[in-house]
Amino acid sequence: MLKKSLIAATLSTLLAAPAYADLTINGFASIKAGMTLDSDDTLYGYEDSPDFKNESLFAVQVMSDLGEKLSVTAQLMGRGNEDFDVGFEWAFISYQLTDDVRINAGRLRTPFYKYSDFRDVGYAYDWLRVPQGVYGLGFDNIEGVSLYHTTQLGSFDSSLQLVAGAYDGEARISGTDVNAEIENIVGVTWELGKDWYSFRAAYLIGKVSVGAEAVQLQPGVTFGDFFAGLSGAGFGALVNEIDINEEDGAFLGFGFTADKNDWLLVAEYTLVEVDNSFISDQKNFYVSIGHRFDSITPYVSYEKEDNEAKTEIYTPYLATLPPQLLLPVAGIVQSQAREATTYNIGLRYDFHPSAAFKVQYSSEDNELADLRQDVLAFGVDVVF
Repeated sequence: MLKKSLIAATLSTLLAAPAYADLTINGFASIKAGMTLDSDDTLYGYEDSPDFKNESLFAVQVMSDLGEKLSVTAQLMGRGNEDFDVGFEWAFISYQLTDDVRINAGRLRTPFYKYSDFRDVGYAYDWLRVPQGVYGLGFDNIEGVSLYHTTQLGSFDSSLQLVAGAYDGEARISGTDVNAEIENIVGVTWELGKDWYSFRAAYLIGKVSVGAEAVQLQPGVTFGDFFAGLSGAGFGALVNEIDINEEDGAFLGFGFTADKNDWLLVAEYTLVEVDNSFISDQKNFYVSIGHRFDSITPYVSYEKEDNEAKTEIYTPYLATLPPQLLLPVAGIVQSQAREATTYNIGLRYDFHPSAAFKVQYSSEDNELADLRQDVLAFGVDVVF
């Protein structure tokens, strides 16, 4: 009820803006359905029966130009996998400092990826969904401030963004939802484009804390209980290497796009590290290529995830750590290992100036689990 009241109050404020304010309302939606192709598979939230809710969403964005270079933007979104409960995806104020420099403050999209600002706007890209191996970091927004600078550097279009802020919300580790805080986030992204190609780089750092103490390691035993047991047995230093308490985290990303003669190539590589924790270093990338035939665009893409477990955390303790403590420690560390490849093949059909039909087949090969899972999905992306 409080959330609905807040949303209603915000919309009332925006819609009741002074008469001189220029109010713009637009939005987007995705209606998608899919299912896995085997009764034992679970992939991207789908199972072996058709699901029209999992990846569907609706969003409305309201922007009010208050004049004197100041504006307010709010984006409200309801996701099918969250029962379409409406919440603020973005909510920020903008001030145009100069023709080339703009500053935003409030709830912002974290600029990790090429399509960070548009990852929910399915109409903005050809795939049915953004590549999950790269875009699956676990959170998208921060509360903070960003500065945009756009200019011309020789024959290149330059777009530089500086960002600072914090995140306090849910994260997902090994399939379990936990509370996470990332403080002192600072970062920079830079994109250079010329004619039919562009390059992009992003680097962000922050202090990462994850409240996993209440999560059950096994029935009746939480992470907090286990850490206390390790400390009581004289292995407090090992606890400090496993837990995640104000640890240094870093994100590094590179991207390249080329769009020429109706051929479209997109590739991104990301590296994620959290020091002094059991979180594995995540090295992921994808490459996608498509070709436009008037209103039809077939495409193929390849994704690779390479997350190596930090076995160096517990190997120095092999001779001293009792088996009843060593096995859980090794299990915690090994749970972060992941080596997977995903192949996607799909098609986009622009049947309307504001709508596109898409169909995509995805096959993921989890090499460590020796498990292959396939999902077929289709849907319509709309902007309005």
